[in-house]
Amino acid sequence: MKITLKDGSSKEYASAMPVIDIAKDISEGLARVACAGEVDGERVDLRYVVDKDCNLNILTFADKGGCDAFRHTTSHIMAQAIKRLWPDVKLAIGPSIDDGFYYDIDSDRPITEEDFPAIEAEMKKIVKEDIPLERFELKREDAIKMMEDAKEPYKVELIRDLPEDAVISFYRQGDFTDLCAGPHLMSTKPVKAVKLMKVAGAYWRGNEKNKMLTRIYGTSYTKAAELEEYLHMFEEAKKRDHRKIGKEMGLFMMADEGPGFPFFLPNGMILRNELMKYWREVHYRNGYQEIETPVMLNQQLWITSGHWDHYSENMYTSMIDEEMFCIKPMNCPGSILVYKNQPRSYRELPIRYAEVGLVHRHEKSGALHGLMRVRAFHQDDAHEFISIDQIGEEVEHIVKLINEVYEKLNFKYKIELSTMPEDHMGSDEDWEKATNGLKSALEKMNLPYEINEGDGAFYGPKIDFHVEDCLKRTWQCGTIQLDFQLPQNFELTYTGSDGAEHMPVMIHRVVFGSVERFIGVLTENCAGKFPTWLSPVQVKVLPISDKYFDYSEKVLEKLKAAGIRAEIDTRSEKIGYKIREARLQRVPYMLILGQKEEEAGNIAVRSRFLGDEGAKDLDVFIREVREEIDGRVLREETDEQQHNNSND
Repeated sequence: MKITLKDGSSKEYASAMPVIDIAKDISEGLARVACAGEVDGERVDLRYVVDKDCNLNILTFADKGGCDAFRHTTSHIMAQAIKRLWPDVKLAIGPSIDDGFYYDIDSDRPITEEDFPAIEAEMKKIVKEDIPLERFELKREDAIKMMEDAKEPYKVELIRDLPEDAVISFYRQGDFTDLCAGPHLMSTKPVKAVKLMKVAGAYWRGNEKNKMLTRIYGTSYTKAAELEEYLHMFEEAKKRDHRKIGKEMGLFMMADEGPGFPFFLPNGMILRNELMKYWREVHYRNGYQEIETPVMLNQQLWITSGHWDHYSENMYTSMIDEEMFCIKPMNCPGSILVYKNQPRSYRELPIRYAEVGLVHRHEKSGALHGLMRVRAFHQDDAHEFISIDQIGEEVEHIVKLINEVYEKLNFKYKIELSTMPEDHMGSDEDWEKATNGLKSALEKMNLPYEINEGDGAFYGPKIDFHVEDCLKRTWQCGTIQLDFQLPQNFELTYTGSDGAEHMPVMIHRVVFGSVERFIGVLTENCAGKFPTWLSPVQVKVLPISDKYFDYSEKVLEKLKAAGIRAEIDTRSEKIGYKIREARLQRVPYMLILGQKEEEAGNIAVRSRFLGDEGAKDLDVFIREVREEIDGRVLREETDEQQHNNSND
């Protein structure tokens, strides 16, 4: 058999071989760090026997698939440790997740973070024992009996719910056996850097009607140094939590009367309005027309669009005059009605409608998280109507726009192309045509991208922009979705140059995505130290004592007259305290005013960027700050000042 490797080279073998043996044949070093394999794009166990020609990729911890296998194995080690300590615990599920793993358990004895040292100690013993993991399969009846005998009711339920033709596999590691599809490491030995992170509640199978289980989160790495780096970043992320910063800076709040429905406070509205002012400038310059469509439209519209069949469980509804209406979860059907409002010609295309629409989606209470996951948010949508031969040019136009905005906010990003999901509308031919259109546009621009199989929207494939923040976390924000289905459902047409009626292609596109979520990401990325043009308060005037209030008020008036957002601190506090308070509020500039400044008619400037900038003429300072604001300049902190600010 011929095995083609990731680098294009190939190996030939006379007989079938497990993936791990092929890895050893390639390199003993590779075999030592191998975590899983990928055969013809499908993730497999290292024990998987290759018996025919294929493309093979050996996955290490550096690959997502290898990292998942490593951490999934760690979740089994944790479950084994818990069962050793408390044998009566019932196990539910224990997958790997983006930054670690978790296991849901049912225990009569509450397990808390105080138990973590005991669990971690037992996990270290299991790792040291170098226990091999063995995969085996059972028939349904035998699998159910084994789990019933082990008194594992959640596993029994999972087995009963598997399809009739499903392969039911288990992994055994010493005295512990778990229902699992894998893949897993060959043994427990490589998992040497482990940290349990937190305990949370989780309903069994995510259903609020089911029992609340205990979810134990952890993470693991191949080296202690990598774990230490992660824990440092984790602590930094806690400091940057947008919920904490939002409260400190008065950006937004949540109320018990509206879980998942954010309240924007005055400072938050300044931030949001400045962001949207920039967004509108970019869009008007790029040929978009802004529209607004109703928040509520009748059910028939959503049946026609396909949302009712594919998304109704996430939609809010209301009866009006004995007719069902839906609060919009998306803006697209409204834009379609605007397009249909009058006859269209090929001369108008592309038509670009932009709408910052308020949408509502029913999220489960357990999924709500600050501004990152809410039930009501503003989507910075655009819906474009184009001819099929305009696809490449228009996608290129949108990518350039998104790149401009992300560069202005100092965001790096990766691109993913998501393809047809199982639950989809339309023919395979339409999907292939749409997917190839997106691929061609990306390749023409020489943009690197990854394929995300089966994760497209139900109506079409999409390009997703994953923004990377300063902690190396990624957030899916921008997206470009190509749609052949909704124009067909709504019978959209335009008159072509040949005088005949043609169906347009529709593009759904966002830059920020959810404006609320984007503000959350931006807040955490810059730790609330927004660029001056976005800062709710741009300058804080700090008189040394009440003797200098009059001069300080005159300075404040000049700043405000120049359109600079400024405040004065007139509290009877020492100047050191006022400076610290302003720094904690992440104010870009502080003007310290005392006798020397009043007599000279100037100001003493301290900034978030350089610290003490010395005495300046007020008019010069105003001119410089206005240039920074008007140019939307991203002024960086020096390393020394960054260190000083981090100590606040």
